[in-house]
Amino acid sequence: MIDFAEMRRAMVDAQVRANDVTDLRIVAAMMETPRERFVPAGLQNFAYIDDDLVVKEGSPARCLMEPMVLAKLLQAAEIGPDALVLDIGAATGYSTAVLAKLAGQVVSLEEDAELAAQGSSVLVDLGLLNAAYVQGPMTAGWAAEAPYDVIFINGSVDDVPPVLFSQLKPGGRLVAVIGRGRAGRATVFTNTPGGIGSRIVFDAGVPTLPGFEARPGFVF
Repeated sequence: MIDFAEMRRAMVDAQVRANDVTDLRIVAAMMETPRERFVPAGLQNFAYIDDDLVVKEGSPARCLMEPMVLAKLLQAAEIGPDALVLDIGAATGYSTAVLAKLAGQVVSLEEDAELAAQGSSVLVDLGLLNAAYVQGPMTAGWAAEAPYDVIFINGSVDDVPPVLFSQLKPGGRLVAVIGRGRAGRATVFTNTPGGIGSRIVFDAGVPTLPGFEARPGFVF
């Protein structure tokens, strides 16, 4: 029988702690969250690999973000225990489950009905009552529960729709990987009195989140 607890411990030690993730709350949350519950049954043996993991085929496919990148993004977001977080593009909900152990309340936005149903079911099974799915266009955010302390985008984007910045509290942060492949940059945007500020925190290559691709420009 596969020892998922041991695989989880190895993931945290080799992928999370070893990559400058020093926030013990994040380490504990990832140690406690059964990632195998959020992947298709045939892929559970690969739930803890050091890579993005496809949970639904398509063009583009939907994935769970590589654990190391997820952990470093969460650390950069500086999520407090009372924070209200919008988790955009959560797919089957692994990121939401981890966030639920860090924040006060998590709104999980997913536009794919099948993924949302799967994720919602697992969150209920795990007793994570401070997290809930909503369904709608991911690029529009979820204004009904705004403003948020943190908005977390699951996947790389070419740019961030301005409407998402409008859903941040003063001092709130939006975390995303901007750009694709080796050009990806994990970036923290902050809602300051002078406007939206940004800082790059590390290089990261993660799958593109559908809907956030740049629109082709005019060709003359």
